[in-house]
Amino acid sequence: MSDLRETAMSSKAWPFEEARRVLKRYAKGAPEKGFVLFETGYGPSGLPHIGTFGEVARTTMIKRAFEAISDIPTKLVCFSDDLDGMRKVPGNVPNSESLHDHLQKPLTSVPDPFGTHDSFGDHNNAMLRRFLDTFGFEYDFISATEFYRSGQFDEVLKRAVEKYDDIMAVMLKSLREERRQTYSIFLPIHPETGRVLYVPMKEVNATDHTITFDDAEGREWTLPVTGGNVKLQWKPDFGARWAALGVDFEMYGKDHSTNTPIYDKICRILGHPAPDHFTYELFLDANGQKISKTSGNGISIDEWLTYASSQSLSYFMYMKPKTAKRMHFDVIPKAMDEYHQQLRAYHGQDVAAQLNNPVWHIHGGDVPQSNMVVPFSMLLNLASVAHAHDKSALWGFIQRYAPDASPETHPDLDAAAGYAVKYYEDFVEPAKVFRLPSDVEREALEELRDTLRAYDGAVDGDALQSVVFGVGRERFDPMRDWFKALYEVLLGASQGPRFGGFIALYGVEETAALIDRALAGELAK
Repeated sequence: MSDLRETAMSSKAWPFEEARRVLKRYAKGAPEKGFVLFETGYGPSGLPHIGTFGEVARTTMIKRAFEAISDIPTKLVCFSDDLDGMRKVPGNVPNSESLHDHLQKPLTSVPDPFGTHDSFGDHNNAMLRRFLDTFGFEYDFISATEFYRSGQFDEVLKRAVEKYDDIMAVMLKSLREERRQTYSIFLPIHPETGRVLYVPMKEVNATDHTITFDDAEGREWTLPVTGGNVKLQWKPDFGARWAALGVDFEMYGKDHSTNTPIYDKICRILGHPAPDHFTYELFLDANGQKISKTSGNGISIDEWLTYASSQSLSYFMYMKPKTAKRMHFDVIPKAMDEYHQQLRAYHGQDVAAQLNNPVWHIHGGDVPQSNMVVPFSMLLNLASVAHAHDKSALWGFIQRYAPDASPETHPDLDAAAGYAVKYYEDFVEPAKVFRLPSDVEREALEELRDTLRAYDGAVDGDALQSVVFGVGRERFDPMRDWFKALYEVLLGASQGPRFGGFIALYGVEETAALIDRALAGELAK
């Protein structure tokens, strides 16, 4: 066993803990299908959102961890539930009025309002695949429509007919009395209208694997459950899909957790061991409310990528998946800086520490060097004091601070400068509130200005931090009051960067001039 594998077998990083659970399923050897199957599901009634990214990114991390501890091949399947009926017309699509006549039809039978694909389901599936490809995920895509209609699901559907009473017994325990009267695990697709029907069954025939029901007009129909004539209700579909594909692992949000015993029992009834699962906590908005794609109260993928890198989003997804986390715009700078802190630490760590480092899981062990010689939070403050509306305005300061850096040699830093300007324009500038200094703060600022003007030491963040600290030491207790004053008086914010590093980046004389402007009341205007 290699050092990496041996160390990974005891790593406390959560992807390795999950991977070891999956490996226990096959302690005696590889599964009959020849690989371990990881799955994520997607409801294509809308465009991919940040939760979709989180599920695929986290599942990929566990898959990579499994590959580090086992030689059993792996696959990741992204399954699209595109045979679901369209329950309501989305409000954010063109030509939405044209969709009203197609309510309750499978999404792959609804015309594409964008006019680019054969159906609305095909359009959203294409968006999902483009989305996943953009981030470099490795996956196999499965359309529920194709899965049902091609016959790949037929054997499990026949088994569901044969085990109908057992599966219904599981489901009925979870339903209210009035729902029980009409519930069936099968949803027939009307042969004439093409709509997905929620109707009770008159007969479920285990001999010829057919169902009999009445439609809304009272006409009786008998359909085979095979060949895409019928789909399963969503809870039975979960367990049946696991059984049909031989799924070994799937993760989902906490809102699914109460249904896990239902999914598992149905999977076992249909002849396959239930997979391992991982339930993650949900994301919260700025007010602590659950993020919902319907209410649009969270950050979209596009919004995150406007202000930060995709790797910083992966880092955010890695951290504490079982803890509910606020996911608002103010978490972005911290995620950017912490991601690069971990990159810088990685290459000096031993194997055990590297496997516990989030960047190993983000990059699958092929971890790049960080060339962020200026932290993102510092770029934000630089953009603020320089009133920068173009990243080129920041490069003059960056190259004086780090002469060997350029947009060509440091592309990550160049991208971060662009993100910082955009973030400053949208979030920092509108919220800046400067104040005048108190008497003791004014006295300290005057001394700091004079000390900087007389300074002839190294333009180094640590040395300049000592200068700032020395000025405040005799006047402020606790010292955080001094730094809070610097941020509020000079930067118009209640918190900010390590101030010595900021001086080194912005410039010693420039900082002295900034203090002069603050003392003259120009900033507070």
